[in-house]
Amino acid sequence: MDITASLMTRPGEPLETVTLQLADPRPDEVLVRLAATGICASDAHTHSGRIPSPAPCVLGHEGAGVVERVGSAVTTVTEGDHVALSWMPNCGTCRHCVSGRPVLCTAAAPALFAGTLLDGTTRLSRDGAPVSHYSFLSTFATHCVVPASSAIPVGPGVPLAVAALVGCGVLTGYGAVVNRARVHPGSSVVIFGAGGVGLSAVMAARISGAEQILVCDPVVGKLEEALSFGATHALLPDDGLVERVRDLTGGGADYAIDAAGSDGVLDRAFAATVAGGTIVCVGLPGVHARPSLPGPELVRSEKIITGSLYGSSRPSVDIPAILRRYSAGHLPLDRLITRTYPLDGIDRAFADMREGRLRRGVVVFDEALAGLRGAADSALVAA
Repeated sequence: MDITASLMTRPGEPLETVTLQLADPRPDEVLVRLAATGICASDAHTHSGRIPSPAPCVLGHEGAGVVERVGSAVTTVTEGDHVALSWMPNCGTCRHCVSGRPVLCTAAAPALFAGTLLDGTTRLSRDGAPVSHYSFLSTFATHCVVPASSAIPVGPGVPLAVAALVGCGVLTGYGAVVNRARVHPGSSVVIFGAGGVGLSAVMAARISGAEQILVCDPVVGKLEEALSFGATHALLPDDGLVERVRDLTGGGADYAIDAAGSDGVLDRAFAATVAGGTIVCVGLPGVHARPSLPGPELVRSEKIITGSLYGSSRPSVDIPAILRRYSAGHLPLDRLITRTYPLDGIDRAFADMREGRLRRGVVVFDEALAGLRGAADSALVAA
């Protein structure tokens, strides 16, 4: 079938809105008509060349929509189901999948970097020439074919624009707090970065019962937004940051979340955390980053430093759970959306992201299913 997609021909060049061909789903795959897709920093980093990826390709890995067709072996969803898309499918049989850590699936990782689906082939093409997938989804398009394990059923009353964001940014920040750090009531958390992932971490820390939620970001406007989402303190990353965190938390935060991945953040997070505390690294550094830590203190302080990929989640369990908390009024996820765009406005969204204008931007394909107040290419006012 013919679809309309935003094509990255090579890094750094403007995206092109083109007609591509999408092959039918194979037995363990699903065809989805997109209602909305989030525009994530990872898409922008890939477009800029910071994150290598095969090209030409269709970017986008935060999508939600309606199932239009299922492969002959698919039993988890049926035609007409509303689904959020997980960019990390899983085989269910490798050592990580069977131990409950599906985001580390050894079958999925090679295909992820190769720009294919799980069987090592693509469903996208342009005039007979193959086009690479991005994170198994390629949601900057009207339709996509995805592995069945990437299609997570959600309730028909959930706005699909919100469900799209949960498919990556929200789950990444939320899961870093709930699944990896396991923040406990009465504790203190310092979060570096107040973008969509950082704000999701703020919301997760709040519902986890953290007494102090400190957020650090160089953009004053983002700090103000963090306070509106539940942060208790807003801090600029100046030379006195570590001392201020220690003063406010009585010697150091119990947990630190690096939602930025920028140079120097891990050093500050380590220094700002109390002995025995936990530092969770979420933001993806550049490929040549080589952070260093003070060796003697690493031993003597017994601090835990850990990465968290995709919120250390089980997407098929965590995505519906987060959306239930949203529907119950505990997580104001819709407030993350600052602006919506048409498909050919993604380059503008990347520019808005670089200039700090967005909490999250969303491409809307179907306004009714997306469930947003405004139409595509309109500014949204936070509630």
